[in-house]
Amino acid sequence: MKKNVSLIAKRKSAVASGIISDGSGRITINNKSLSAYGDRVLQLMVSEPLSIAGELANKYDVNIRVFGGGAMARAQAIRAVIAKSLARREKSLKKRFLEYDRTLLVDDKRMTEPQKPYRSAARALKQTSYR
Repeated sequence: MKKNVSLIAKRKSAVASGIISDGSGRITINNKSLSAYGDRVLQLMVSEPLSIAGELANKYDVNIRVFGGGAMARAQAIRAVIAKSLARREKSLKKRFLEYDRTLLVDDKRMTEPQKPYRSAARALKQTSYR
């Protein structure tokens, strides 16, 4: 029996931390089951690593805490934690995850650009009149 492994994944301002342990394939997100998380689109996005892993995912339980960010950023951080934890336990899955989508194992560091003073957006300027 292997020791529990904790991992962190980030996307924009969302941070997800997960603990993987031996079990029966249960995924809990903020102490709720995967079926109770978000709407159907987010559930499908979060369960992508599980469908890629197939039967190997049923050997482990993953407990995830996520905070910050919006709904999509949270879902992407959660799927990254699931994929990283499964790849850490089952070395054969790493190549499959990288072929499917690199962001499953590598955090996406892109952030929104901060808004500048006296502007309506990060790069937008006030329109000037020359006449």
